[in-house]
Amino acid sequence: MKKTRSEKDPGVRRRGRVLPDDACPVCGTKMVEKRSTLRLPVNGEEIAVPSAAHLSCPKCGEVVLRFQDAKRLGEDAIAIYRRKHGLLSADELRAIRERFGLTQADLARLLRLGANTVSRWESGRNVQTAAMDMLLRLIRDLPGSIDYLRDHHAA
Repeated sequence: MKKTRSEKDPGVRRRGRVLPDDACPVCGTKMVEKRSTLRLPVNGEEIAVPSAAHLSCPKCGEVVLRFQDAKRLGEDAIAIYRRKHGLLSADELRAIRERFGLTQADLARLLRLGANTVSRWESGRNVQTAAMDMLLRLIRDLPGSIDYLRDHHAA
């Protein structure tokens, strides 16, 4: 079995030297785990995410996000954006879809969206527009609206 780079060489190379996994990629100092407010753009707006987990270099101030920390930061930023703008949450979107017995692909087709769009909304990876949020509320709140969409969606 072929070894991956991390199995062969567990450290990061910096100017010919191998650095430990917990070393700052800029200066080589040992990084420390921190929680603080980080900012992330969502739909062109800077969203402050409090208590975001990350690694920080005490010497040069470099911030590094592990994969799971970066994923969580993005999901939290989108959730904050949705609350700030009064948009439906990922759970509310899922509940609307399930209430009408639709798969994600079915709902995407009815709304003339890309095949994976609804999945991204429900997983918190993307945020719906205000116009699409309003349409989803109409589907939820107006009896017969889903039937109208079924009758008039593109074939």
